[in-house]
Amino acid sequence: MPPIIKPPRPGLANYLRDIWQRFNLSRFVGALALTGTGLAAGIGGFMYIEHFSFRDALYMTMITVSTVGYGELHPLSPEGRLFVSIYIFFNLLILAYLLSVLTTYIFDGGLRNMFAMLRNDQEIRSYDGHVIVCGFGRNGRKAYLELRASGAQVVVVELDEAVLQEDVADEAAQDKNISVVRGDATLDDTLRAAGVERARALITTLPKDADNVFVALTARELAPSITIVARASLKSSETKLLRAGADSVVMPDEIGGSHMANLIMRPEVIRFLDMISGLGPHRLRLEELRTEELRPELRGRSIRELDVRSRTGTTVIGLRHQSGEFTISPPADIVPVPGDVFLFLGTEEQIVKLLDLFRLV
Repeated sequence: MPPIIKPPRPGLANYLRDIWQRFNLSRFVGALALTGTGLAAGIGGFMYIEHFSFRDALYMTMITVSTVGYGELHPLSPEGRLFVSIYIFFNLLILAYLLSVLTTYIFDGGLRNMFAMLRNDQEIRSYDGHVIVCGFGRNGRKAYLELRASGAQVVVVELDEAVLQEDVADEAAQDKNISVVRGDATLDDTLRAAGVERARALITTLPKDADNVFVALTARELAPSITIVARASLKSSETKLLRAGADSVVMPDEIGGSHMANLIMRPEVIRFLDMISGLGPHRLRLEELRTEELRPELRGRSIRELDVRSRTGTTVIGLRHQSGEFTISPPADIVPVPGDVFLFLGTEEQIVKLLDLFRLV
């Protein structure tokens, strides 16, 4: 359809250019163009030198190129024999080149990778309410693993393909079904290709703070309601990221230093937090549940009446009220109202049982 009626999809040009560059399609197209030129030269040569009709010239060209030796339609003139001799020699070179290119694409996985990329793109276009992770370094990989473990759909945006193929001993490296957009996350087209308009959240963990600022600014402009979490290395970058549109800023170095100090001063507290974060030997899980997500028959009941502890083993450790205030260890007689959010703590099995019994399907 003409562009004036329906403009091409955002990022389509970058997407096609990415396919062209990654799979070296210029070599493949060049081989096809060279083959077509050879066929045209053969037809033209037979028509000009031997005065064959187009059909006869096409037939002679095809049996000459394929070397099947069916025989000549008409006896060739000396000039015609010279032309055929030269034509066969150069076409053997062209066919050898074409076969080498096809062999590379078929046996070296070029076609398979291309189709896999096309399937990956179609899968991303079907996502809605997913999470975008920009950067697949140490922080990006950890965020990806946590999100996938929680059942979220995740799209990774990474420019360096070597980072995606890095041989590291973690679960993300072994996951062959990672939905990836290869490109610069600071560009509008790249984020559109990742479905930023349909995503519910974006995490940017790029190495440079300036790049994270650009990602936050771009994502906020393209999707005003999206939740943005950004990584920062410098304290001075925190304010810039918040002004650019980030909802939360995480500084791994600062968190790491505080964590090490607390391991000295409050070791048992840190061990408990490690269990919650999944770093300890006995992993615990935090979960939230809105009152609107409760089964209809459970709404309007107090925490005592819900009897979460005895029914599932989980503990209600907090209640965020609609006003934004938190109540830690809420009283058993409190009755949550619409807009309140429960915070639960338990093992993986206990949380799964909680969701099965209490959450509206």
